[in-house]
Amino acid sequence: MSDSNQDRIVQSAGRSWRLILIFVLLLVVAAGIVSKLVSLYTLDQAFLQRQGDARSLRTTLTPAHRGLITDRNGEPLAVSAPVATIWANPSRTDRFAPELDRLAVLLGVKRQELVSRLENHQTKQFIYLKRQVTPELAEQIDQLNIGGIHVDREYKRYYPAGEVTTHLVGFTGIDGSGQEGMELAYERALTGHPGKKLVMQDRLGRTIKHIKSLDEAKPGRDVQLSIDLHLQYMAYRELKAVVQSHHADSASAVVLDARTGEVLAMVNQPSYNPNDRSHLDPKGLRNRAVTDLFEPGSTVKPLTIAAALMSGQYTVDSVVDTTPGYIRVKGRTIRDHRDYGKLDLTGIITKSSNVGITKLALSMHADAVRNLYENVGLGQATGSGFPGERAGSLPYYPEKRVVERATMSYGYGLSVTPLQLAQSYIPLANDGIALPVSLLKLDEPATGKRVMPADVAHSVLEMMETVISPIGTGRRAAVYGYRVAGKTGTVHKAMNGGYSGDQYISVFSGVVPISDPRLVIAVMVNNPRGQEYYGGEVAAPVFSRVAGNALRMLNVAPDQWPEKPSTTVVMK
Repeated sequence: MSDSNQDRIVQSAGRSWRLILIFVLLLVVAAGIVSKLVSLYTLDQAFLQRQGDARSLRTTLTPAHRGLITDRNGEPLAVSAPVATIWANPSRTDRFAPELDRLAVLLGVKRQELVSRLENHQTKQFIYLKRQVTPELAEQIDQLNIGGIHVDREYKRYYPAGEVTTHLVGFTGIDGSGQEGMELAYERALTGHPGKKLVMQDRLGRTIKHIKSLDEAKPGRDVQLSIDLHLQYMAYRELKAVVQSHHADSASAVVLDARTGEVLAMVNQPSYNPNDRSHLDPKGLRNRAVTDLFEPGSTVKPLTIAAALMSGQYTVDSVVDTTPGYIRVKGRTIRDHRDYGKLDLTGIITKSSNVGITKLALSMHADAVRNLYENVGLGQATGSGFPGERAGSLPYYPEKRVVERATMSYGYGLSVTPLQLAQSYIPLANDGIALPVSLLKLDEPATGKRVMPADVAHSVLEMMETVISPIGTGRRAAVYGYRVAGKTGTVHKAMNGGYSGDQYISVFSGVVPISDPRLVIAVMVNNPRGQEYYGGEVAAPVFSRVAGNALRMLNVAPDQWPEKPSTTVVMK
């Protein structure tokens, strides 16, 4: 065999072995592929399914609306309106998408501004573009179908009564949590619990399919307040009018149900619109009826008279000599407007005699007046639960502090809120029984506490009726057709450790109607400017209008119709 034949045989054998090797390798690769396919579809299928779902299935929250706040008749005071939030994932947003032009127009910004925001936060996965937009606008943005741009549904709080109820109701922040008032006080009850649902999303985070609901959204509980919205509107209108006409710094008015202690109206000036807080003045933010303190002045004199009757030292017919119209107490002179001479207890109330009240207070046990003040609720929180409520001040003065004891008896040296002042009159209107104040509608009357005998309460109430008579200081508090009991107060404002000579607080507090008390009303006007500043000139007319309108709204029968003049028929 020649050498060339041998070479051909060797080359042919080499090619055969290479083909066999390649074929074997192909078989090994095919076997590996088949083995891997079998593994993927059998052993690893569950694992791979979980990994795929983790990259495409998401659990999202379903918003739950906040509970309603309503008045005692079910009128809405705070409701949750559906809105939407527009947000972006800058890392997944195409900043060159042509739809961004339309998005910028809908958001009310320039395209370059929008693109700049996305570029500046491109390492982040979440930024807000605009919050609390209307559902219609959100739908238009959603239909643009821009990758990385998302729309979330939520709720925005709306207050139908606006500034009329804002100090009581309060408001929520942009995240929906209570910031002031009853929104804050009942945050846990009002807050809803969001639901959960499983959705499928694409690689850009867009929801392409709703899989199932995991947990239903639970709305917050409704809260029903004690106020009557119609009374609230009316009282707010009257208070705003007196502040404007007398150029006062501020004012508050409270209307209580004498039988239950429920707050039927609580209004303040200045106020603000909770639906638009862009120009909010901090001076109008607080609920002055429960946060602002002032010295009540002569409005507490009926309570001092009640303490005198309860001491057993005095009766309704007891006479006190106020001559010569002033009294010296430890070097301090306490004066009346003029010399009223001898006055019985009714006369002391009618004329608002500081001298007569001082003699009564200093003749009794050192704690007699203060104890009654405390029992009717002065110097302590009313228990309303309102955020930021102040308890006021009711100092304890030992027996030797006679000047302080004297001034306390006619309303100086202690401080109260308008709500406290109104609450302190409830025992006079409720047969001597004090009641806790409630800002929520009560299903049944609260349990009260007796603080004075019923006959004492009745006697003092009848004495207070003379304040509204032509010879009293509160003539302008009269309500046509109804018997009114009340007391005026004109207090020098405390300033810089002393008292201002030309700034006053005008106060009137009263009960109506006397024959069957239904309402207790307190009005406080801070620093009225002008010729009129007495409580009987500024606060009393507000009481008259609020009380008269409220009694008619509540269908309370008149208890004092004026007598009709007799007519004589002449026969011819």
